[in-house]
Amino acid sequence: MGGVTSTIAAKFAFFPPNPPSYKLVTDESCGGRLYIPEVPRRDNVDVLKVRTRRGTDIVAVHIKHPKSTATVLYSHGNAADLGQMFELFVELSNRLRVNLMGYDYSGYGQSTGKDLQMLASLDCTRSFELRSWLLVPQYISYIDAAYKCLKEQYGVKDEQLILYGQSVGSGPTVDLASRLPNLRGVVLHSPILSGMRVLYPVKRTYWFDIYKNIDKIGMVNCPVMVVHGTTDEVVDCSHGKQLYELCKVKYEPLWINGGGHCNLELYPEFIRHLKKFVLSLGKSKTATNASKNPTADSANQSKTSDSGPSDTFELGADLPEVSRNSLDSRLEKSKKSNKPEKSRMSTDHVDRFRRKKRLVW
Repeated sequence: MGGVTSTIAAKFAFFPPNPPSYKLVTDESCGGRLYIPEVPRRDNVDVLKVRTRRGTDIVAVHIKHPKSTATVLYSHGNAADLGQMFELFVELSNRLRVNLMGYDYSGYGQSTGKDLQMLASLDCTRSFELRSWLLVPQYISYIDAAYKCLKEQYGVKDEQLILYGQSVGSGPTVDLASRLPNLRGVVLHSPILSGMRVLYPVKRTYWFDIYKNIDKIGMVNCPVMVVHGTTDEVVDCSHGKQLYELCKVKYEPLWINGGGHCNLELYPEFIRHLKKFVLSLGKSKTATNASKNPTADSANQSKTSDSGPSDTFELGADLPEVSRNSLDSRLEKSKKSNKPEKSRMSTDHVDRFRRKKRLVW
């Protein structure tokens, strides 16, 4: 049972877009600088290859903001890669006035290696081998490599760093946050309690489970902001609410009424709340850590007016389609739910993504 379940969970969790949404090109005229031809070239964007401790090269992008107050390390969700996430990364960097690094897992986009696919395809009867792979989670090496790059190449200190985990990306985010005591903050966007708990209403954590956020969130010492849609049919909102209750340093959560799993960025309250969170962290790191009631802090800030760009994202149509808006019929069947997600994305896009039959958590 354990081997079968963990294999199913692994296959659900690791589903890179195929083919990748982008290519990687070397510009010899610019000293061998890498760029992604599918997205607009920008002077403030570095495209990098980062070596992991397992010897694979993952692709990362670093977006620099001239008035940055912090750096965000973004771990994206399933069925997406950097080509699809790029425009959102640029928008977040601009709106939040932060530097931002996003990265692809092994086998996603142009990152080398097939670690996650190998884990998903292990013979479920070979429990010892499966156990060995799961005891050394491959995904941890990717966020560790991105974190090391930020520290060594860009001089980012833990006190300046905000970890951002979306959906399945909440796994590596919470794991790293639990090991870094001096982070500025953490954002959990449609997070999961654990891989098994997405599939089954289990009450305990099994050894073969993946992304054990429920067991690690209590070790995170910095302020944590949770955002989740109330009509999320891929990862139920109860996951986000339970993680919020388990946080050691709580920040006012955002439960987006009517929000699904892949469209929260389209709600104006999403970026407004993120702005307030980043601002609260930047005003005084010492005061934030010492405060016994950060939720009250955020409530006070909500009374202040936001200046600057509109709080509604308007993402261009000329970039690769974001497959994060898909739903997988297999997961819907496992949850015995035939109710379609209510999304503010266009009907054509949602239908097209659903036909691709990919999981997104």
